[in-house]
Amino acid sequence: MRVKTGVGYPQLLAIIECADAAHGLGGHIISDGGCAVPGDIAKAFGGGADLVMLGGMLAGHDESGGERIERDGKSYKVFYGMSSDTAMHKHAEGIAEYRASEGKTVEVPYRGPVINTVNDILGGLRSACTYVGAQSLKELSKRTTFIRVQEPHNPVFAND
Repeated sequence: MRVKTGVGYPQLLAIIECADAAHGLGGHIISDGGCAVPGDIAKAFGGGADLVMLGGMLAGHDESGGERIERDGKSYKVFYGMSSDTAMHKHAEGIAEYRASEGKTVEVPYRGPVINTVNDILGGLRSACTYVGAQSLKELSKRTTFIRVQEPHNPVFAND
């Protein structure tokens, strides 16, 4: 959204700043966007999110929507965000003249059954809770402290 509109806020900062106010009023925070690895989900819950949307992380699996295509011996699935040109033409009879398409339509590598990704996410969340001493996801935000780092991982071990 920031690229198209110039409006937006880094997702983690938005969660942290909104969580106290929303929770004080009995509301909930839904983190939407930016999760690429299980650690991103743990950070969202640690920042105070009650729910985390995972469209991109769950795209490309057998259970996800989108057409499966083959190109150069590799399989892909078409994935599109709900504010994309594709979604608006498919579900809302096109882009209204007062709107702009903000989402993307991309081809993501085919990833097989979703269970492997779900297990990876759950394993990351369990480990995060263990590391900070949280008994549940709800408690994760009370046990989390964020610090700014320049190099978030050791590039020698790129699959961490």
